Amino acid sequence: MIRLHDIVVDCARPAALARFWAAALDDYEIAPYDEEELARLRAEGIDGPEDDPLVLVEPAADGAPRLFFQLVPESKAGKNRLHLDLRCDDLAVGIDRLTELGARVLSRTDDWIVLADPEGNEFCLSAETVSSGS
Repeated sequence: MIRLHDIVVDCARPAALARFWAAALDDYEIAPYDEEELARLRAEGIDGPEDDPLVLVEPAADGAPRLFFQLVPESKAGKNRLHLDLRCDDLAVGIDRLTELGARVLSRTDDWIVLADPEGNEFCLSAETVSSGS
């Protein structure tokens, strides 16, 4: 059996992008930095969490994928080959929340909104739909 475990996002500023996604997604938060982790970073010549080249955003729910934001030297070029689809209860409220956090709207259809996170990674947002059970 194969299961999705982690989603890794290449980026220029891992700590900043991790903060965006931790705030954007309900029930996700940046993994805490305990003294052991801070000592490990210092041993690698990294001053602290803001300079961490690999930042973990953890889900509250067991089984949900973790998100890692990893530093890469090259900038994003072109359209994502993979993106996240998000759902919310109220599309207008969701768009407001995400744009206040730093996302920007790229396009709209009747069913979903395409946005970009602060580093330009595309993702979609749609309203929750109630299943009729059929």
